Amino acid sequence: MKTTITLIDVQEQQSETPDQSNGYLQRGKIYVRRMTGFFQRIRSVSLSLLMAMYFSFAWIRIEGNPLVLFDLEVQKFYLFGAIFWPQDFTLLAFALIICAFGLFFITGLLGRIWCGYSCPQTAWSLMFIWLEEFFEGSRHQRIKLDQERNSLRKWLKKSGKHISWLILAFATAVTFVGYFYPIRSLTADLFSLSLSSGWAIFWIAFFTLATYLNAGWLREKVCIYMCPYARFQSVMFNENTMIVGYDQQRGEPRGHRSKQSEKPNLGDCIECQMCVQVCPTGIDIRDGLQYECIGCALCIDACDSIMTKINSPKGLIRYASEKEFTTGKPQRTFNIGTIGYGAALIMAISIFISVMAQRPQAELSALRDRGSLYVENGLGQIENFYTLKLVNKRETKDTFRLSVRSSFPVKVSQENLPIGAGEVITYTIILEVAPEQLLEASSPIEFISQSLTDPNLRAVAQSKFLGPVHSTD
Repeated sequence: MKTTITLIDVQEQQSETPDQSNGYLQRGKIYVRRMTGFFQRIRSVSLSLLMAMYFSFAWIRIEGNPLVLFDLEVQKFYLFGAIFWPQDFTLLAFALIICAFGLFFITGLLGRIWCGYSCPQTAWSLMFIWLEEFFEGSRHQRIKLDQERNSLRKWLKKSGKHISWLILAFATAVTFVGYFYPIRSLTADLFSLSLSSGWAIFWIAFFTLATYLNAGWLREKVCIYMCPYARFQSVMFNENTMIVGYDQQRGEPRGHRSKQSEKPNLGDCIECQMCVQVCPTGIDIRDGLQYECIGCALCIDACDSIMTKINSPKGLIRYASEKEFTTGKPQRTFNIGTIGYGAALIMAISIFISVMAQRPQAELSALRDRGSLYVENGLGQIENFYTLKLVNKRETKDTFRLSVRSSFPVKVSQENLPIGAGEVITYTIILEVAPEQLLEASSPIEFISQSLTDPNLRAVAQSKFLGPVHSTD
């Protein structure tokens, strides 16, 4: 039995060794070994919470409104009780800037903790690996199964795995589209085969295929070759950044514990290869800091479990800064770069909160009819036509009183502008002015819409009134 396991371990190591003979890094299939431990319990909680949020937020409604919905058709974006409109695009862009600075700050302080504990690619890959283990067994069993000849048993196991992958990928895609298309209507139309939106069908099919390929087949290749974060993270790293690392001073020289009596100067590393077998990207953390490392701490839990068995202190592989591994002394984690990211993050959050607090609940825009300069009606009055777009961002219907501020008397064709809750309504407004009142060919005017239910709520739009110049001579 020992001989069989040894042969398998040798074959695994050979299959996971990169081949660069042709100038291209070729990696064999990575068989990730299941591992439990302190950091994996934390990771399970964080990823489970994120997955629960992802699959539930599209269904939750607060006071009749969805918790999260980017409704492109009606151009309304619901986000945790707040409603954003296309006019609020700068706010959404600012929210993304906050997320970016937050990621930079966390990376500079704790390394790639996002990749290990929060990244969707990591979360879905773990779920797909769990389904793979459910149908095909443990790491050794999966290796043996792939080496077997084709048989009904092998076909059933592989089919069950891929069918479960497709089901999970389909649920992922439907949920994702449900953040842009009301999910209750989407699922009802989808399962009753009455979904008429070709775009919804296309995106469900696209994200089903993308999830199936990324989490089922590509996995670590997405992190290594496709993710831009893996490439530019080195810009945010410094010698004080927390990383997953191997303590060479304590672990070297390596050797099997059974030979300890023959070589008393061996380090604590016993060459068990557990840190390699559990790594989802197939690297050896003992080779030093590598951009492929996603900071998942699987190798830490694996090494700690071995150290416990051989009665050695934990922490041969651990979270620490590069300077700490070099000097052997704990180092401060804050530096000028991390402080700068933190300051930028606080500033961005403060500006965002301030702008949100002052965000207008009603907006008005005015566009003058460009088809004609002006019109003289049958009574000799000068008329200009305008298209007014009124936005009511509140969740209550209202009526706005329209008035015009100008240097001359103006008659407005419609004064009361009723509008529903959260609606955008376009009105065609005619302004009428006596020609003798016009002293300029183009005069500035200001449209003012005042809420009848809330005197403090008003919206203003600027425009021009064109007409013939009345001579005073």
